[in-house]
Amino acid sequence: MTSGDLTRRRFIAAASAGSLAAAASRTIPAYGDVAKKATQLAILGGEPVRKNKPWPDWPSCCWDENLTNSLLKTAKSGIWCRIQSASGTVPTFEKEYAKLMGTKFCVATGAGTQALHTCVEAMGIGPGDEVVTSPYTDPGTIQGILSARALPVLADLDVESYQLDPADVEKKINENTRAIMPVHMMGQPADMDSILAIAKKHNLKVIEDACQAHLAVHRGRKLGAIGDVGCFSFQSSKTIACGEGGGIIGSDDELMDKCYTVHNHGTSRRGKTELIGPKYRMNEFEAVVLLGQLGGAIERWRRRNENAAYLTARLKDIPGLTPQKLYPGTESGSFYLYTMSYHKDQFDGVSRDTFLKAMNAEGIGLSPYITQGLHREPWIDHIVSSKSYQRMYSPERLRQFSEQRACPKCDQVCEEMVMLWASGPLLAPEKEVADIADAIEKVWENRAQLKQV
Repeated sequence: MTSGDLTRRRFIAAASAGSLAAAASRTIPAYGDVAKKATQLAILGGEPVRKNKPWPDWPSCCWDENLTNSLLKTAKSGIWCRIQSASGTVPTFEKEYAKLMGTKFCVATGAGTQALHTCVEAMGIGPGDEVVTSPYTDPGTIQGILSARALPVLADLDVESYQLDPADVEKKINENTRAIMPVHMMGQPADMDSILAIAKKHNLKVIEDACQAHLAVHRGRKLGAIGDVGCFSFQSSKTIACGEGGGIIGSDDELMDKCYTVHNHGTSRRGKTELIGPKYRMNEFEAVVLLGQLGGAIERWRRRNENAAYLTARLKDIPGLTPQKLYPGTESGSFYLYTMSYHKDQFDGVSRDTFLKAMNAEGIGLSPYITQGLHREPWIDHIVSSKSYQRMYSPERLRQFSEQRACPKCDQVCEEMVMLWASGPLLAPEKEVADIADAIEKVWENRAQLKQV
């Protein structure tokens, strides 16, 4: 029995009891107003499902005295930069994170975007080369490619999973393609079976943008450990966070050594300046904060997955909302976000914006996510007209690149997506997560009222 069912049964029982009492006293109670208030949407004056209840405040909810003491200890030590000590907090975090993720190596960077750029450079991808990736992602994904002066080629999406459509990825591959960069959106696995098969067929590298996907598992392997390299973000909203920060994981000795050299302004572990590279080193304070979270990371990941599974089960009979599709082989997600497609036709033509307003009135903060894909942003016109890209790519290729930017399925996802910022709410007890499902059920069952909004 859902909590929504329980609420309705209690109301019916209470109403029935009132009727019996009225019959005994030959009076009829005016409980019509009570019934109306119980079923009326909060946006129209009814009682909200969730009222003045804060969610766990991520990431501050994982802060404790031990972390404060560790930061103070690092500050007093004077070792604030990773190159000051081989046993400092950054090298220690790299070892622990690689172990946690099931890889031989980790290189910690200052941001997820820096991690992506480092990998592109380490693979020797640059002017004249192309990388196929998603339009439905943070700009950091394409900036990791653009910073190497390569060309980010955008493939369209699967509208149910919000991930790259492998069929469109293969259409975008040509003789200049060097890599595929799948983005594990919302922290759930992209279609890695298909992407790996395409990469093998065309002899391409796979750079996993796992920036949202900490600890998610596909066919027994954690995301980021499946392709040639995997990149993570530790920005403050992520499920393992330190404000900013990033990391690269992998098990190829030579490639990971190059990643270290690139991120260390081209200077190798051997102390020789060998490659072109920026300075992308993580600092010791960021690593302290990350190390302080690793002990509880698995438990938080488990709780998010359990609560996400509970929500999905509760929503299965509501045709107006469809949770994100998970591919075969998905064993768990990160659930950085919990996302759904809103089907306007099932809600009697009511707009997504009206639905979101109704949900917020019930005390549940749902919202859109990415409002428009990267194929609609002005960077494409900028690089096509830039002198540097005109020198590196033929006029025909730049014209074709500009003309083939359309991603209609990405547009559909942007129009239909609704999301719960899950990093905090999915850490709550299940009885509180039930408020989310109860509110959705309430709005769905009373969707006719939305036309009054």
